[in-house]
Amino acid sequence: MSLIDWIVLGLTLFGIVGYGIYKSGSNKNIDQFLMGNRSLPWYHVGLSVMATQASAITFLSAPGQAYSDGMSFVQFYFGLPLAMIVLCITFVPIFHRLKVFTAYEFLEQRFDLKTRALTSFLFLVQRGLSTGVTIYAPSIILSTILNINTVYTTLFIGGLVIFYTVYGGSKAVSYTQLLQMSIIFAGMFMAGILVVSLLPAGVGFTHALKMAGKLGRMNVIDWKFDLSNRYNIWSGVIGGFFLQLSYFGTDQSQVGRYLTGSSVGQSRLGLIMNGLIKIPMQFMILLIGVLVFAFYQFNRPPIFFNNYEVSKIKQSGYANQYNQLDKQYTTAFEQRKTKANDLIKALDSKDVAQIDNAQQALKQADKQAGGIRKQAIGLMRKNNANADSNDTNYVFLTFVTQYLPKGLVGLLIAIIFLASMGSTASALNSLASTSVVDIYKRIINPGASEKNYLNASRLATIFWGVICIGMALYANRVGNLLEAVNQLGSYIYGTILGVFVVAFYLRKINGTSVFIGAIITECIILYLGLNKIVAYLWLNAIGCMLVIVVAFIINKIIQQKSPAVEPGV
Repeated sequence: MSLIDWIVLGLTLFGIVGYGIYKSGSNKNIDQFLMGNRSLPWYHVGLSVMATQASAITFLSAPGQAYSDGMSFVQFYFGLPLAMIVLCITFVPIFHRLKVFTAYEFLEQRFDLKTRALTSFLFLVQRGLSTGVTIYAPSIILSTILNINTVYTTLFIGGLVIFYTVYGGSKAVSYTQLLQMSIIFAGMFMAGILVVSLLPAGVGFTHALKMAGKLGRMNVIDWKFDLSNRYNIWSGVIGGFFLQLSYFGTDQSQVGRYLTGSSVGQSRLGLIMNGLIKIPMQFMILLIGVLVFAFYQFNRPPIFFNNYEVSKIKQSGYANQYNQLDKQYTTAFEQRKTKANDLIKALDSKDVAQIDNAQQALKQADKQAGGIRKQAIGLMRKNNANADSNDTNYVFLTFVTQYLPKGLVGLLIAIIFLASMGSTASALNSLASTSVVDIYKRIINPGASEKNYLNASRLATIFWGVICIGMALYANRVGNLLEAVNQLGSYIYGTILGVFVVAFYLRKINGTSVFIGAIITECIILYLGLNKIVAYLWLNAIGCMLVIVVAFIINKIIQQKSPAVEPGV
């Protein structure tokens, strides 16, 4: 990067962190530190909710996902608006009325302590793992720019986020997220315009989309019902609904965001705002990836986008073989570029037969280039069995650093950093609140002073920050980060949601029944997920329904054996 980019990056990052800490003021008690005094307006709530979900992974991995697989991932969010409606009707008023710090406090009031502890534990495991992946995302950027190992950049990013989360608490997180989302929207919009402007003369926005469509990248909606297909309209609406409902309704990283609202109405407006904006936002981010794909039909892409892995193979005994493959890839690209231009001419002619012939020729040229790329990746694995062979997380970053003008490069990289810092800070804040409120305050040290709990919250933030950094050091093994986070969540979210559904709607089922039902369900879900028996989005719906059914059956058995036992209150 240029000096201008480094200045823009530094000023943006430290300016926003400083602003958040300044606006947060001092935290005198646990309510201020964890809940921001429950005083924030709806737009703060909405942008904070969006920023928590839209981590660096969204802006780093989503364009790469679209580059390799097309637009199908947008279907993942189709269940979101319906989930927001259910949350506004059921979850939000209950949580506000009870004045809870965490979602899991409610479960003890409805069931018992062991059920609250189990769901808290499941959340801590899932969010801790996912936050490690979230921290790893921006470390990729620094690693690529500085050409150093991600271990060092992960330690730096993690340390920075821990600092301002510990100092500023929930209010600092919310104020920084307000600015983050504003800058993110502006930056991504500019990036989309610049991708189109960098296309060759005679190739416009419509040409790019049509070409991407001919190569299978404009696959926005898939109507085919297939349990093994990760992304189709059915998995998105049904599985996505259960995932989003569980994420926003039972994941403390999100519950903690809208509990900072000054009233039920403000929290509801914030969630509705998220439901209305999130799908178009995600569509535009994926569309940028599709446009980058079209751009690389006319401009030679790297044979592999991860420069750090490329530098290792070039310094190994396989360097000559890799260089030969790189030359072959250049030749294959030139052939593909010719076929891409032929398709553009065919599209302008509107001759169906000519378009079909040009499409097939381009597909064949693309397949040939892809075959050479696979050989290069195989060589990397041969040189190093632990090599990171999935480079989708580096596609958009490579485009930004190589082709965008000075200053904007620094801004876009700052955007990705900001997104990571916002979502990571929210996650650390939620991990700390769950650890202190649901475990330390309730089980280990009840009745302590407010100052004791405030200090415990800060210590818990540091503790989870260190744990998440440790997990981030292993995140290079999980593939595409965007999918990895959602897969990790799907292993647990369905079970937790099932417990809350029973708590809200099935008043006769007691705590012991739902506790056993949740444990049995989680074992089944882990088996289904780890063995890839169904696509991961379906695990959310299956998990929720299993908890309900198993808890209902166990409750009946308990009642038959002990008729005098009263149901949970």
